[in-house]
Amino acid sequence: MVEEKKKKTAKQRPPRRSWLRRFGSVVKWMFILGILGLLFAGGAVAGYVTSIVKEDPVRSEELIQQQVSQNAITGFAYFRDGQPIGQLRTEEDRRLIEFNDIPQLVIDAVLAIEDNSFYDHVGIDFSGTLRAVKQKLLNESVQTGGSTLTQQLARRVFLSLDRTEDRKVKEILLSLRLERFLSKNEILTAYLNKVPFGNGSNGYNVFGIKAAAKGIFGLDDLDKLNIAQAAYLAGLPQLPSKYSAFSGIGEFNETAFGRAMDRQKLVLRRMLEENKITTTQYNEALQFDIKASLAPYTKKAYATFPYLMMETERKAAAILLSLNEGKNGTEGTESTAVSGNDTVLLEEARQQLMTGGYRVYTTIDKKVYSAMHSVSENSDNFTKDSESRGKEQTAGMLIDNKTGAILGMIEGRDFNIEQMNYATQMIRQPGSTMKPIAAYLPALDSGLIQPASILDDAPIILKDGSKGFHIPKNANNRYQGLVTARYALNKSLNLPALKLFNDKVGIEESWAFTKKLGITTIQDNDYSAQTGVIGGLRYGVSVEELTNAYASIGNNGAFNDAYMIEKIVDFQGKIIYQHKVNPEQVFSEQTAYLMTDMLRTVITEGTASTVKNNYEHFKDVPIVGKTGSTQNYGDVWFMGYTPDVTLGMWVGYKEQINTLQGDTQKRQAQTLWTKVLNAVIERQPELFVTKEFAQPEGIVKKTVSAYSGKLPTKLTDKFTTDLFNAKYVPTDSDDGISKAKYITYSGVNYLPLEGTPDDFLKEKIVVKREKPIQDLIKELLAAFDGMKEHESLAYYMPADAKTDFPTEVDPRVDDGNAPAAPGSLSVSYSTGKAVISFAPSSSSDVVGYRLYRSLNGGAFQKQSVISAGENTVFTPGTPQSVNATFYVTAVDVAGHETASGSIAGGTVPTPEPTPTPEELPGAEATPEGGILPGGTEEDPGMIIVHPPGSEEVPAGGANNAGSSNTP
Repeated sequence: MVEEKKKKTAKQRPPRRSWLRRFGSVVKWMFILGILGLLFAGGAVAGYVTSIVKEDPVRSEELIQQQVSQNAITGFAYFRDGQPIGQLRTEEDRRLIEFNDIPQLVIDAVLAIEDNSFYDHVGIDFSGTLRAVKQKLLNESVQTGGSTLTQQLARRVFLSLDRTEDRKVKEILLSLRLERFLSKNEILTAYLNKVPFGNGSNGYNVFGIKAAAKGIFGLDDLDKLNIAQAAYLAGLPQLPSKYSAFSGIGEFNETAFGRAMDRQKLVLRRMLEENKITTTQYNEALQFDIKASLAPYTKKAYATFPYLMMETERKAAAILLSLNEGKNGTEGTESTAVSGNDTVLLEEARQQLMTGGYRVYTTIDKKVYSAMHSVSENSDNFTKDSESRGKEQTAGMLIDNKTGAILGMIEGRDFNIEQMNYATQMIRQPGSTMKPIAAYLPALDSGLIQPASILDDAPIILKDGSKGFHIPKNANNRYQGLVTARYALNKSLNLPALKLFNDKVGIEESWAFTKKLGITTIQDNDYSAQTGVIGGLRYGVSVEELTNAYASIGNNGAFNDAYMIEKIVDFQGKIIYQHKVNPEQVFSEQTAYLMTDMLRTVITEGTASTVKNNYEHFKDVPIVGKTGSTQNYGDVWFMGYTPDVTLGMWVGYKEQINTLQGDTQKRQAQTLWTKVLNAVIERQPELFVTKEFAQPEGIVKKTVSAYSGKLPTKLTDKFTTDLFNAKYVPTDSDDGISKAKYITYSGVNYLPLEGTPDDFLKEKIVVKREKPIQDLIKELLAAFDGMKEHESLAYYMPADAKTDFPTEVDPRVDDGNAPAAPGSLSVSYSTGKAVISFAPSSSSDVVGYRLYRSLNGGAFQKQSVISAGENTVFTPGTPQSVNATFYVTAVDVAGHETASGSIAGGTVPTPEPTPTPEELPGAEATPEGGILPGGTEEDPGMIIVHPPGSEEVPAGGANNAGSSNTP
């Protein structure tokens, strides 16, 4: 039994394995563990890579092609003759080139230093990577870098430039994908179009080999690069900021240039090693003077023409926005383009302009622009800067009448102080320059007035919420009464313009007309501004728009919206925008000519005397224009034009509260306008080809009544001759005057009371105006009750008030008593003739005074009369050698008479019955202080006296400008 158990136990022991079997088992398990390790490591690597790229999109072939070919390209602006203004505002200069235009020399230099196995690898150069690692670890003097050109392109197009491990992994994977979808030549071209090369000689950062050749060596053609220059450029992309020989403002950097030359030598050595150049070529390249071949320093366009470049950018971006929104095709105007109000979209359009390689062709004439700026940049032409008010500023705009093209502008005096374009972006009150636009032009065109029409320069009372009432004044602090429309414009009288604006044309029609002439700044509340025509607007106007409106007059009534961008061409040479001139006939040629002729006499005989005295080309280039100023001279303007161009000038301070002071500053707009136009004519005379303002058909000359502007009658004794639109020659007879018997009291004519003595009455020709003086007085007195401050009643009386037709009865009432006698009677002698003075009677019902004289003790006879309130001095003409005695009597409205004491030794007599004037031969009334129709004293308010049948005075001559003469 025991033996059986032993046998059984022995059988259960396993046989001993050989050493070979044991070794094989170990190898097997090691293999299994190795596979597991590799799988684990691969999984870990895959997991790590996946974690890096999990949020990175898988880019399609289409997306890769699109983004690689997408380049920011530098745009340029040009003057009207094609001369470059400069590079559009950006700190970068980018210019594209095709592969076929890249010389082999450049390719060899770039590949020698950056990727000598470019055409052999699949996007990753493992040997190059290992070599770069070794150079880095051993800190070798030559550091070639481990990234291929494909990797560098992938990094620049799709990734950030931060040096991170994550970026390297993404870069490698992207490189493999780029190689799959792009050819080697496409990759190389994209690389050479995108990499930076540092700063050019003008300070711009140059991107791409073409921009580098131009910016660093001044070469437009890459084929002109020699080996030394190609090697120099090829070495820059590694560290462009370190190797840039020029600073951000174009200054030469000797230290950086030295580093760039060291890098160039390395490139040349690598080219030699790669057998891209021979030893001879290598040595010649080393001897080449790179420094001498560098491009000369040039200012950026924004340093030379800062205002102009910004305005070009602003207007071109607005056009691109309009094109993007599909508002017009390749043709249109800037007014339709500048319709986008979304600032975000406008900024996107601006960025598109900056990076899209557009070429913007402007209408700016370089000679004109330079001539204008020669005036604005000369500090001698301006008042010295003020500590409180700052720098005296100016803005100007020159526009071609026939097209609306902006030929030149003055945007301000110092871009470093103020970047706003005062000519296009500033809005200021226009003052009297608005009168022709919103009053005279619409009135002329509708036949409401003609140059010889009679307007009343008399006060109007306007409601004023804060002050109760407002009574507008003229700048000369007087009201001149009835004047012609031409004279009112010549002297820039406010009241005639206000009456046209408010009453004849109407505010609604005036602003509708103004908007047709391109004024876009009229606000809703301007329709309730009764003084808007003289500058009382909510905001005002821009220099550009006001000049543009005046240009329509020079263009015979046809309005062209002003524009500065002629065309825009994309980077492929395709015209994407072309301006189209589209004139609109807003008013007739006849209206334009009449307005021009009226503005001509503003210069020759009106407020523009400074222009008249300083303009140098009257014989060659005719000019017309209008002055303007705002209250307290916060702004001064002059708008003028020739048959070919219109020039508008504004002068003021940045803040309108700072006013211009002294006669020189108040006339500064006229002064600068004249200097600018003189300079432009001298430098660009070919702009001024039209030698006169052509008179259209339908213009006639006519003599009319100077009282009503209508056809003269037998009663008419004052006339004016001027030009008319044949459609609006008057056909009605003169109804502006009448013969009347009246009495004058306090300078106003009244119908006499029944008992008023005849010798105080006048029977003469008087004027029948739309609003009689008596009605004006009632309105003024009623307004005074609601005004805190106002002038005296006499201040508001027009100069011709005494010629007014009486409509009211004399307000004086007889008190039933004889008047108090005049006192303080005295006689003196002037040039040998007696002068009798007296003190007026204290009675309120006195109508006047009579002078009596006795010669050599004889009977007293009446010599002359004076109406009450006119004078207290008689000048009878009695010689000093004559023995004469005088006394004066006061006479009331009922004819009661009270005598003063006599002088010169006579006794006090009993007054004789008053003889009528017919009974007193030789008796002569003392002349009145005012001017009656047909009087002999000159008055600038009474424009023309011209007898029928005499020789006509040429339109616009002395008769039209407001001089007065007597037949």
